[in-house]
Amino acid sequence: MVNGSGSTAGVDGVAAGGTDPVRVVIADDERLVRTGLRVVIDAEPDLTVVGEAADGAEVVPLVRELRPDVVLMDVRMPGIDGIRATEQLIGGMAEPPRILVVTTFEHDDHVYDALRAGAAGFLLKRARAEEMVQAVRLIARGDSLLFPAAVRELALRYGVSSARDTRPAPGRGSAPGRSRTPIERLTEREGQVLRLMAAGLSNGEIAAKLVLSQETIKTHVGSVLAKLGARDRTQAVITAYESGFVLPG
Repeated sequence: MVNGSGSTAGVDGVAAGGTDPVRVVIADDERLVRTGLRVVIDAEPDLTVVGEAADGAEVVPLVRELRPDVVLMDVRMPGIDGIRATEQLIGGMAEPPRILVVTTFEHDDHVYDALRAGAAGFLLKRARAEEMVQAVRLIARGDSLLFPAAVRELALRYGVSSARDTRPAPGRGSAPGRSRTPIERLTEREGQVLRLMAAGLSNGEIAAKLVLSQETIKTHVGSVLAKLGARDRTQAVITAYESGFVLPG
């Protein structure tokens, strides 16, 4: 376990622009991978690596101690893997960090399980340096790193049963005497928004598609997340696929 910033930030961890840099913890069992990620991240004035862990058993107490903004989490590690570590962090902290899965293979059941556990997105280890730092910035500000085609493929392989959903669509109500599911509590408009989220559209793109303001779409997205009990867009999209509301393909 390695502590310490190793960063290019200024005094007291403040970046040159006067704002606090995004604090990052790297969890990967390969030292060379951790070193490469640290070099890439610490080269940016608004990002800083505050700690490293070689497996999930190390990363959980390290994160609780250092309180980073983002964790770059390898899913395949000895001992406690990245999936279990993600579950422990999301379920065991009042304000857990944002978790970005870093993986070798995009079509991996471990990636899908990590997304279900609460990871905000995933990125391939072969990603370019600029893609990596942009992903960290995106995750840190509360967005989700979602690759629609890859998530659809993962959902098709691992998350969706062969049985098609027969429940009422959002806004259509449910059978008498049966409580409505979270998906059924969505209005028709919120259902439209969720389908477009699953297609990977941004708020601006959804607004253009539905001829609504971005502020209105932001409100709808917030309502969708609240009704589904989802932490972010990734979790909402996973729910949409697993419920059968959105079908892969």
